[in-house]
Amino acid sequence: MKRKIIQIDHELCNGCGLCLPNCPEGALQLIDGKARLVSDLFCDGLGACIGTCPLGAIRVEEREAEPYDEQKVMANIAPQGDNVIRAHLAHLAAHNEQQYLEEAQRYLKDRDIALPKEFEGSGCCSSKPGAAEKEAPCCPGARAIDRREIEPQQQRQNQPSGEQPAELKTWPLQLQLINPQASFFDNADLLIVADCVPFAYAHFHSDFLKGKVPIIFCPKLDRTIDQYLTKLTTIFQLHPIRSLHVVHMEVPCCSGTMVLTCQALAAAGKEIPFHEYTISLHGKLLEKKLKGGTHG
Repeated sequence: MKRKIIQIDHELCNGCGLCLPNCPEGALQLIDGKARLVSDLFCDGLGACIGTCPLGAIRVEEREAEPYDEQKVMANIAPQGDNVIRAHLAHLAAHNEQQYLEEAQRYLKDRDIALPKEFEGSGCCSSKPGAAEKEAPCCPGARAIDRREIEPQQQRQNQPSGEQPAELKTWPLQLQLINPQASFFDNADLLIVADCVPFAYAHFHSDFLKGKVPIIFCPKLDRTIDQYLTKLTTIFQLHPIRSLHVVHMEVPCCSGTMVLTCQALAAAGKEIPFHEYTISLHGKLLEKKLKGGTHG
């Protein structure tokens, strides 16, 4: 799969080793007097090592690489002791990688390895799990789910008479929780929605959500817009998007949904025509535009 991962210019690297402590995942080692990336599986592509290189020999690129594996990273980190565990968890938290952070916490809990004190009582993994819980993913709210392959006939058979089927097939949908590397973004019909829209528009499931992979956030009240921009940019960089749809309310601040989408496309170097929909405060579709293309 294509994803972000570091690249080291070995002509610039002088083997000083300053980058190594900032990679608790163990992806970097000094070999033959140069810093080397020893495993794609251990490199999360977040670039914590970049700022400590005095020669600018490290950068992040997008290329074919094995998917990052938190379980294998933790198997490498845990034996190195509390300080390395603490550095890794802090690294994930600083980059808002909630899913990986909770996987790491679950790994430690399942093996009766104490969490660093600053992480005790945080997250959904704060209590010791019972035997049944150990088999479940750390946090249902952050666990990636893709139900798009369920046959429509099976859905109809399981649907109570007279009820409309829910069209939500992927999870999570809140941008704060989404993992940009989730496979359900590949060739997706992507729906980016201001989070008031589903409450205001009565036929949201049938008119907008059906057949699409949703992302929701509030462009005004959420305090992590910079992180949102990074996540959206990464999604556009890593995955081919089949179609793109942006839905927001008519109030001016809600147009930030579209602004952030355009910024992410520009940062990713992608030109994807997308439909923009505006919903009134009374729940009516006011306008539909095609951005970057012609109306269809």
